[in-house]
Amino acid sequence: MIRCIVVDDEPLARQVLENHISKIDELQLLGQYANAVDAFEIVVKTAIDIIFLDINMPVLSGIDFIGSLKNPPAVIFTTAFPEYAASSYELDTVDYLLKPITYERFVKSISRFRKLQPSAPEITYSYFKVNGKLLKLEHQNILLVQSIKDYVILKTTHGNYITHMTMKSVSELLPNTLFRRIHRSYVVGISHLTMISKNEVYVGKECIPVGESYKQGLLGIV
Repeated sequence: MIRCIVVDDEPLARQVLENHISKIDELQLLGQYANAVDAFEIVVKTAIDIIFLDINMPVLSGIDFIGSLKNPPAVIFTTAFPEYAASSYELDTVDYLLKPITYERFVKSISRFRKLQPSAPEITYSYFKVNGKLLKLEHQNILLVQSIKDYVILKTTHGNYITHMTMKSVSELLPNTLFRRIHRSYVVGISHLTMISKNEVYVGKECIPVGESYKQGLLGIV
């Protein structure tokens, strides 16, 4: 969720932005304020991701307001005056929206914000409970997972492990970009497949049947 506030002394401008924000599920509007002074408390006390901020406001301009903050959130300036653009970009703002702000231009601004956000580190492992302890297995080392009644066998490049899990839980735990369920009793590591046919696949020399209802899933591999 992207938490945001709107700071603008024009009621109509605030309403336009509120309408735009309401159309994007990922955005959460925490409040709207007619001036920077009223917005100061929520900015310093609340984790805010974006301020949609007017520049030309009474008492304190948007540029002076951001300049007064030690660790300001991301800023998207909104103004009717294009001459402010140069000074606003000196503050490393995300974007500069010129009024009247169309929804299409607003969406582009949000896309720009998303691109500037640091990517979450990729998780390359999962934990499994084996013999009462949590075992960390790197995804790249998991060859396949086989279900036997209420247990699963984790077959890896350095040995096999048995844990009490359902195949549904295994499928939800392992990333679907690296693993594919091909049978009610099998999940395979895509990178370890050595041969693929309509009815069976091979992981190394081990032949694994492909369930009828899972054949469609193979289309994303071949």
